[in-house]
Amino acid sequence: MGRVIKAIAPHGGQLVNRLVSEAQRQEFLSKADFLPKVQLTARSLSDLELIAIGGFSPLSGFMGKADYESVVIDMRLHNGLPWSVPITLPVSESIAESLTIGTSIRLDDPNGKFIGVLELSEKYTYDKLKEALYVYRTNEDRHPGVKVVYEQGNIYLAGDVWLMERRAHSQFPTYQIDPAESRQLFLQKGWRTIVGFQTRNPIHRAHEYIQKCALESVDGLFLHPLVGATKSDDVPADVRMRCYEIMLEHYFPQDRVILAINPAAMRYAGPREAIFHALIRKNYGCTHFIVGRDHAGVGDYYGTYDAQYIFDEFEPSELGITPLMFEHAFYCKRTKGMATSKTSSSLPEERVHLSGTKVREMLRRGELPPPEFSRPEVAAELAKVMHQMAIAEAATEFQI
Repeated sequence: MGRVIKAIAPHGGQLVNRLVSEAQRQEFLSKADFLPKVQLTARSLSDLELIAIGGFSPLSGFMGKADYESVVIDMRLHNGLPWSVPITLPVSESIAESLTIGTSIRLDDPNGKFIGVLELSEKYTYDKLKEALYVYRTNEDRHPGVKVVYEQGNIYLAGDVWLMERRAHSQFPTYQIDPAESRQLFLQKGWRTIVGFQTRNPIHRAHEYIQKCALESVDGLFLHPLVGATKSDDVPADVRMRCYEIMLEHYFPQDRVILAINPAAMRYAGPREAIFHALIRKNYGCTHFIVGRDHAGVGDYYGTYDAQYIFDEFEPSELGITPLMFEHAFYCKRTKGMATSKTSSSLPEERVHLSGTKVREMLRRGELPPPEFSRPEVAAELAKVMHQMAIAEAATEFQI
């Protein structure tokens, strides 16, 4: 008899689906001109999308006050289920005053197109400083996540949502794989164990090393780069995706990796976002999740391995996904290969430490990352794109 393949349960036990039926769609469209409107930011649009497709299961909408406060303070929903990052819809006080609890609110995307509906159940004030300190561990507005909190509206709207249509991501239509689809793909491939990998940076040798280490002990790798809103100085999503394509073509086994986009926006919440990212990948069907050095970090706000330590605050059965912890990988000059302190006896001066930040800095200076940092095909692609971006910036400045 063949082995029985059973998918991991989504967080909370059931995969949420908040995509409208055709009948609902027509009903909402008929009321569109009469519904009060709220225009979403890029982050809120990403949140709406992930709620609707089940990526944020068990959430069926933007959090009410009880869930919000419990998540901020205890990293749990009000019912006790682990959840580490608040999913909220901020608006100004003037907009909130114009909305009535118990009614449907039209949600428009940043371009003004009707994209969803909020069944408004609650509106409440919140403490921005408290959210910053608990979620981001700092009150400094230099932190990009804290800056968003300080600049957004003072009122949160809550309630279940509906997504009007599942739009194709124009840049990455072939890589748009929603949780229900990824789960089916894993079953079709006969994968019982799947490791998810989160990244907002172009793939470098340290990434490749820990991904392949993980592949030694699981059936498949779900390479799941984030393509939602990031910092302005992060490498654009289309460039990163091209780098992943190059790596899969030349350096990975084709039948053991699935590349798909994660439409989420970055919070840069470090340890808390590591838990958040793990739960999202659980909803996509992953059984394991890679947690490396300074996961979802920014600047020096978090310790190198804080994103690993935070998993100790939960029972493994509560999270329902297994974190794979990796040391800071480096290129070893002595062995001419990748290693960590667990596998190498090399001296500090024989170690070349890698990071996406270092790669970005070299590219801005017009330097090609060495083979110790990036595979040559990836380095060439990055250099080409960064050169084109520099020319475009120079042309813009000249026109001004």
